[in-house]
Amino acid sequence: MSVRIQYAYLKQQTYLYRRNYPRELQPILGAALKQSLRTGDARVAKKRAAEINAKFEEIVTKARAGQVVEKPVLEKVAPVVFSPVVIVGRKTVRELGQTYLNKRSDELRPGGFKVVRFSVNLFVSVYGARTIGSLTREDALEFTRKVARLGVHAGKSFRCRNYGLDRLIAVSGSETISARTQRRTVGQVSHFLDWAVYEGLVTANPFKTVRVEAKGKNRSYSPLTDEEVRRLVAADDPVIGDLLRFCLLTGMRSGEAAGLVRDDLVWKGNLGWFVWVRPNAVRSLKTDAAERFIPVHSDLTPILARLPADGRLFPRLTVNIVTKRFIALRTSLGIVRPGAVFHSTRKWFVTQCERAGVPEHFTASIVGHQSARSENRMTYGIYSAGISDEQKREIVEKVGLPVTR
Repeated sequence: MSVRIQYAYLKQQTYLYRRNYPRELQPILGAALKQSLRTGDARVAKKRAAEINAKFEEIVTKARAGQVVEKPVLEKVAPVVFSPVVIVGRKTVRELGQTYLNKRSDELRPGGFKVVRFSVNLFVSVYGARTIGSLTREDALEFTRKVARLGVHAGKSFRCRNYGLDRLIAVSGSETISARTQRRTVGQVSHFLDWAVYEGLVTANPFKTVRVEAKGKNRSYSPLTDEEVRRLVAADDPVIGDLLRFCLLTGMRSGEAAGLVRDDLVWKGNLGWFVWVRPNAVRSLKTDAAERFIPVHSDLTPILARLPADGRLFPRLTVNIVTKRFIALRTSLGIVRPGAVFHSTRKWFVTQCERAGVPEHFTASIVGHQSARSENRMTYGIYSAGISDEQKREIVEKVGLPVTR
């Protein structure tokens, strides 16, 4: 009668040992501890199996405590060393959320990070005490439904800055956030959980099979009318007046203009001054197509003379300041229609180019969009060197500010 040895079996006259590790440790230690007992003698094999069993228990105990462990060996060979163990799914959502936000704050610009921070903090406010591994698809569905009930001004008020998701819902009005904002908020939380999966902190992302059901058109910006531009320019705002004129006559984004430095101005002889929109120490760019040369309109020459001779051209302005100041200026002038925001200055510039008969792909090269001349935009971008500086100068000078009374 053959001898029965726990966790060992006879194969081709040699006893082999195999014992599965606990499931939560398998991502670190592997599926099982496997070892040849190097003997066909049952009595010797039983003794060696007992030694490995003791070592197995020691490995599991150390691994659960996060200590460095090594496999048992029967001969003098170099031990296999493992990294400290992290039990999958045991960390709390609040703990991982803070780690994730610290990481993303070093990678993103302030404007982009605000969206990530707001979304993840909403999620943490509801599930922060839960372990990351306990989250289910039902939790993801519940969070998505709650986000759909947020009011349009959720998180914008200083008074509500530290409110959690449930409290924000309680103070929200009947007008809720758009479908686009819902998708963006839920999507940022899904990115957070994707990161947790990538880092081996959880096995699956419960948001992968959840989607925002809300439908609706995006709330797009509309171009300013000539009358609105006339009133804005005539106001000659002391804070953003110069930058406003720059954006109206160049089509630049507010962030591009606010981040200009004196070294971004390039003199091109009889073609005059050009702005080189490029990444610098102040800001990066939205896309690769955003890097471009734009002629400085002749009406802007007097403004250049009074801007700083070195460093930032608008040292006290940020996108946040420009946006809020424009809202205050717009309201004071009675321009209260939906869609009229600072970005509307860029749309006004494009509209003026279109009315002047400028081809669409010419305008695209000035405002920093990909050319839409043909369906095969990639091929066109590869083969075309773009329009000349002379053509750019001619286009920009076709745009003029409405005469103020």
